[in-house]
Amino acid sequence: MKTIRQTATIRGATPHDLYETIMDSKRHTKLSQQPTKVSRKVGGAFKVGHDLEGKHLTLTKDKKIVQTWRANNWPKGTYSKATFALARTTGGTRVTFTQSGVPDEFYAETSKGWRDYYWNPLRKEFGANARNSGGRAPAR
Repeated sequence: MKTIRQTATIRGATPHDLYETIMDSKRHTKLSQQPTKVSRKVGGAFKVGHDLEGKHLTLTKDKKIVQTWRANNWPKGTYSKATFALARTTGGTRVTFTQSGVPDEFYAETSKGWRDYYWNPLRKEFGANARNSGGRAPAR
């Protein structure tokens, strides 16, 4: 098992923006481009299309999300632990992400997946909002 450690700065987004994008079913569906169901309760489940699933272990509004997490192509019953820590930084939010317990054979694709399907689309969405509003993200 391996651990993924990534840091992403999302310009134009507040910690609240990112927390809501991950935790709101409609906003997460828009981000992932797949039907997504997200419980907003500790112990509640999330499911992203037919690809990802897990449960929330810890939810600290606008600061931290800790989940059990698995991809559908992982061995049955294998879950990792994914932690999103959100912190305001100049012009946006820094996401400090850690995912422990990733099966060795899925490390590269899972690591790339976070960049391709989360950090880059978030940068695009919120960066466009910041540019379109004179450098400040619109109130949500």
